[in-house]
Amino acid sequence: MSTSLQPRLRAWVAAPSYPWVTGGALTAFAAVELAVAPRHSPVVALGVLVSAAALLWRRAHPAIAIVSAVAVLVSLAAGADLYVAAAASGLISCYTLGRHRVLHPGLLVAGGSALALAVNLWHISTWVQHTYSPGLFAEWFVLSLATLAGVSMGDAARAREESRRERADAQARLIAVEKRQATEAERAAIARELHDIVSHSVSVIVVQAESATYTTPDLSPQAREGFQQIAASARSSMAELRRLLSVLRTGADDKAGTAPQPTLDALDDLITQHRSVGGEVELRFSGERVALPTAWELSAYRIVQEGLTNVRRHAPGARTVVEIGYRSDRLAVRIADDGPGPLGVVHSGHGLAGMQERAVLLGGQLTAGPGPAGGFLIEAEIPW
Repeated sequence: MSTSLQPRLRAWVAAPSYPWVTGGALTAFAAVELAVAPRHSPVVALGVLVSAAALLWRRAHPAIAIVSAVAVLVSLAAGADLYVAAAASGLISCYTLGRHRVLHPGLLVAGGSALALAVNLWHISTWVQHTYSPGLFAEWFVLSLATLAGVSMGDAARAREESRRERADAQARLIAVEKRQATEAERAAIARELHDIVSHSVSVIVVQAESATYTTPDLSPQAREGFQQIAASARSSMAELRRLLSVLRTGADDKAGTAPQPTLDALDDLITQHRSVGGEVELRFSGERVALPTAWELSAYRIVQEGLTNVRRHAPGARTVVEIGYRSDRLAVRIADDGPGPLGVVHSGHGLAGMQERAVLLGGQLTAGPGPAGGFLIEAEIPW
């Protein structure tokens, strides 16, 4: 069976209409078979029809498959002939009982085998002349084997379904853990970057406050004392920020601790790097460019950086358009490529989780998914 056919077949079997369609078709086949068969007793006809019709409710009430299996044996005992519809009903009922674990598979097989032995002994008692031999119990052997096969297949299908469900649950838990870890890591990175931004601003305050005491003529003692207090408070704040940074920075992050944080002015270098590895990208600006807080520019830069990284990873060679739009009250970032686009449902990976976290922390939002004309589209809006 091809891999493309398996999901469709599994979906059809899982559909609510499946037991009604198959049970109805089997009941209709039983009616036709009884109509063209030689003379038979009403008990046989009733048993064959009940065995097939009972399967209509086998999904909502799996235990009703016991009625179907017993009806098969009653029709066989009354007529000594096993109809095709009855044989199919018996196998399906055994499969249903094993699939839904109505009883333990061992009990189901033992019970079915005991009933089959009773039918076989009844047939033996009706034979006028017979010579005892093991062959007399061939009917019991065949029926027991069919019961074992049906119950085993049902139980195996149940085990496979449980295994698939457990794997899916485990994968979902793993994705949730990875996403949470990525979000926490991104928050730590944002905190480190904001620390650098704030530290720079505070250091400027320290320098200005201290220099004011020397560069401002005729400064009163009270004003001089005020400037010194400002400088002392700023230095104390910087010390607190350094202690916070020592908690946040680990490993290789320490090496980049003094590097200046990039802004939208560094997009040209980012575009050049993308082109140097074979990427085709166009940078567009719209609206009147205004000076934004460093945190906003840094977040926009990181979003574009991660967007281009995703293009190189998932759509190498695709043409990408990066648009930076300055609106009246927000900054809009749009990264679109003409690659193959996502296959199936878009899962929020580490990169997307980080971009969303950056936008949300600044009161904005970010969406990612298939573009209207194909490819992949990332859109972010960050209000100011």
